[in-house]
Amino acid sequence: MASEDVGDTSSDFLAGNRSSGAGMQPSRRLEPNPSEGLMAGVEYGVIRESLIAQFRKGRVSKRDICDAHPELLRAARNIGRPSAESCPICQDGHMVHVTYAFGNGLPSGGRCVTDSSDIARLKVRIHGGQVACYVIEVCPGCAWNHLIRLVWA
Repeated sequence: MASEDVGDTSSDFLAGNRSSGAGMQPSRRLEPNPSEGLMAGVEYGVIRESLIAQFRKGRVSKRDICDAHPELLRAARNIGRPSAESCPICQDGHMVHVTYAFGNGLPSGGRCVTDSSDIARLKVRIHGGQVACYVIEVCPGCAWNHLIRLVWA
């Protein structure tokens, strides 16, 4: 996934300033890290690149792919972690990453998490059960969104 690298690969989950604005740190890549309890994951880069290629060829309309749910856009604007990439659809907006955690004992809509300490608290809450962390890239400007990776914690 070299063409989609969205930050460095430090052991921090999504470290940095939680406030929004120009001073925010770029998103750190969520990837398997046994020391933090993050296990194997799944990358969705091939699907993403295929969809972008279909859009650029005119086979998929902007209206069909820029369809982020209002709640996802709100999370992106307020707690999303900035990415180093610009939006592949509108070319103007800067991407942010939003991470949702799902697991037994968590709300059915998931829980938005910002760093590894949030995941650790969730694991305590569900008595050490597995948590699936879905990282979604979002353009708050045009509403492009795509699942980029899943990591089990």
